[in-house]
Amino acid sequence: MDPLPLARFQFAATTTIHFLFVAVTLGLVTLLVILQTAWVITGKAKYERLTRFWGTLYVINYVLGIATGIVLEFQFGLNWSGLSRYAGNVFGAALALETLTAFFLESTLLGMWIFGWHRLRRGVHLGLLYGVALTAYASAFWVVLANAWLQHPVGYELRDGVAQLTDFGALIRNPTLGMAFGHVVSAALTTGGLLMAAVSAWHLLRRTRDHLLFRTSLRLGLVTTALAVTALQGFGFAQFRPVAAVQPVKFGTGPEQDAVIADWAARFGPADYVPPVLANVGLGYMILIGFTLGGVWLLLPLLWRDWIIRLRFPLWLVLLALPLPFAAVILGWLAREVGRQPWAVYGLLRVDQALSPGVDGRVLLVSFLGFTLLLGALAVTNWVLMARHAARGAHDLALGRPPSAAADAPPTWSDEPLIAR
Repeated sequence: MDPLPLARFQFAATTTIHFLFVAVTLGLVTLLVILQTAWVITGKAKYERLTRFWGTLYVINYVLGIATGIVLEFQFGLNWSGLSRYAGNVFGAALALETLTAFFLESTLLGMWIFGWHRLRRGVHLGLLYGVALTAYASAFWVVLANAWLQHPVGYELRDGVAQLTDFGALIRNPTLGMAFGHVVSAALTTGGLLMAAVSAWHLLRRTRDHLLFRTSLRLGLVTTALAVTALQGFGFAQFRPVAAVQPVKFGTGPEQDAVIADWAARFGPADYVPPVLANVGLGYMILIGFTLGGVWLLLPLLWRDWIIRLRFPLWLVLLALPLPFAAVILGWLAREVGRQPWAVYGLLRVDQALSPGVDGRVLLVSFLGFTLLLGALAVTNWVLMARHAARGAHDLALGRPPSAAADAPPTWSDEPLIAR
């Protein structure tokens, strides 16, 4: 049994599942910062309740997402020791910084934020959330930086067949880094914004008692989605030229690309150096989804006088659009990663050379099935818990509940329906 395709499928499955958690985490933490800042500045109870409600969903996603990230890290040593030996001194530094940022600093700040309600001053408590957000972005930056080096290796030299880091600044200036990081952040904000808008739309369609709260979060979610998807498109299209310059066969072949392939064949031996068609197919569908999500701009005028709620069908459109950013995230990852095949380190190390030597295909099959089932179970558990807590509404929340209160106090705003039945 050939272990190479199994190792690739396993890495693809675990990375895809983990990245879905990351997109929600980055998106929601940014919106949480906005909501809690509004609460601290205005003192309005609705912003406190919204912070606690969306904070609950954020914490659920974060905790389960950490578990998927641990599994992802294991694979470099288990299945890809060839890559670790060859390039670990370079991209391993970025991954180490990411681990320190996410598993230590970010987790510590988040724990203090969770348990700091009614124990810390509002400004200090808000500062902790800002710290969580900044470390989340820093964590994402280090991961994209490591991936950018695999896409276009810079700032290194080969010593005894091993890549050694010589210029850390070159990693920061990597032409495949800046726009890619902006694209990832924009995708996360699009995902978080649409998630907030969709959950809010669901509550408004059901006319729950917290309709005034979800009217506010609907507006924030839609505006965030509109702005983020515009940036998403800009960063996405801005990558074509620098990526095509450093990965000449990624988007197709021609006379120049054929010459590059011939040079690779002479240097590294015969192999299929043309990326699979799947990469460009994924790219095409991702672009289509991006333009579709751009239609959210057409909904913003309906926020005037709450026409989006009165008409109701726009709320259904928002709700039905929720899977789109998640699909785009997966397709974008396929376009970026599959598009560099057959290279683990572009132009330096092929995927078959990066595989751990002597790994048994049957053992890898068991590993692939086990890890995929585990991460799939974590993903399903995450969405079940998030859906369950989202359906409960914002009237009885454990996060941020005063220690002396058995339940939250009734809302101070009117319980009358926003729109006449």
